[in-house]
Amino acid sequence: MTDSDLPDLPDLPDWTGLPVTVAGLGVSGISAARVLHGLGALVTVVDGGSGEGLRARAAELEALGVTVRLGDGDTLPEGTRLVVTSPGWPPSSPLFEAAERAGLEIWGDVELAWRLRRPHPATGEPAPWLAVTGTNGKTTTVQMLASILTAAGRRTAAVGNVGVSVLDAVLAEEPYDVLAVELSSYQLHWASSLRPHSAAVLNLAPDHLDWHGSMEAYAADKGRIYQGNTVACVYNLADPATEALVREADVEEGCRAVGFGLGAPALSNLGVVDGLLVDRAFVADRAKNAAELGSVEDVSPPAPHNISNALAAAALARAYGVEPKAVREGLRAFRPDAHRIAEVAVVDGVTWIDDSKATNTHAAAASLAAYRPVVWIAGGLAKGAEFDDLVRGAADRLRAAVLIGEDRALIREALARHAPDVPVIEAAEGQTGAVAMTEVVRAAASLARTGDTVLLAPACASMDMFTNYGERGDLFAASVRELADGDQ
Repeated sequence: MTDSDLPDLPDLPDWTGLPVTVAGLGVSGISAARVLHGLGALVTVVDGGSGEGLRARAAELEALGVTVRLGDGDTLPEGTRLVVTSPGWPPSSPLFEAAERAGLEIWGDVELAWRLRRPHPATGEPAPWLAVTGTNGKTTTVQMLASILTAAGRRTAAVGNVGVSVLDAVLAEEPYDVLAVELSSYQLHWASSLRPHSAAVLNLAPDHLDWHGSMEAYAADKGRIYQGNTVACVYNLADPATEALVREADVEEGCRAVGFGLGAPALSNLGVVDGLLVDRAFVADRAKNAAELGSVEDVSPPAPHNISNALAAAALARAYGVEPKAVREGLRAFRPDAHRIAEVAVVDGVTWIDDSKATNTHAAAASLAAYRPVVWIAGGLAKGAEFDDLVRGAADRLRAAVLIGEDRALIREALARHAPDVPVIEAAEGQTGAVAMTEVVRAAASLARTGDTVLLAPACASMDMFTNYGERGDLFAASVRELADGDQ
């Protein structure tokens, strides 16, 4: 087959014989390779690693007829006509530089899924996407949204950066009515043609700057989620940067800006009045009327940032046409995943909270704001973050701090500047896994008093000491339970 025989990009009526390179042999890369191979493309997967786990995954794909090259993720295979990348590969990768020099398009898994959408048999149109991004709260908000849509009788799923693979969702044998889609900044960077029905940016704070190169580039990639929205661009009234992204977005005519916040809502916003969640955006004669969507007690847990998540989810559901009753029912049915402000135990009057998912300063600040006084367990891999604003804002809530991980010194120095009277213990230096966490929990217990909260909200990634944030939280919970058993 010659180049002239291949279909032109980006509109691909037939994938047969198209040479496609997939970057990365992780979950999304394997999914993309399988789908593309099934469509008839000539797939080559490249990955710079060569460990035992990768070799096992490579063998499974090779058995299908997919070519896999391990140990070389930089060289573009000869004849490639399209590159499909896993989310974590940075734009500066030599593979992508070679692709750009060759004039090739680079798609992420979300871009591929968007282009492969199929018409729903009932409507003749692909299922609409209600999309969510932000530095923090994405997973919780998307799961809340899926719960609300389910309560409204829609066949749906939380997909994308959470739950079901977005590729699996768009190609499902039984089609979905609507999708609740979590999108990371990585995924949005490589999703140029994405046009959601409605979308929300929950918040913006410095994160993944080593990948994006700057805060401006990070924010610009987040803002891609608003491009082409047809009904509503949902933004956070407490975070002006999210509204700025709406103002810059190129949307369909008639698409509206809808804000959410914890105060009484102004016209076209959602908010809170006397403990009730209230909609003044998606009601008739919204200048005079409002709709009650539920109460703060319907949100679990009812921490301030989680109420904001619920309002964002409600706004997207209402943009899609969901009735207020279903919003209340969906929020009541929702339960957060593990490691998100999860109460582990109360031991001798001290409450132990696992928020291991708080892997950046913005998430940790939200968690710290929900408790007082706090023995704070913090540290790990900082990912280029600074901690002065976080510590300054939480200083009056801190009883003490237990610092862990490779970048603990950054937090220690911020504490010295902004909370010099807060006692600090540095624990588990040079240790990892269960042994490290046992020492951390014992150190925290030695500092806590009756009525305190010991809060694991590290504000850092976990991979220097643990496999992931899930293992970090699991080991924390196990160590706390051992502490409780020892006190009985």
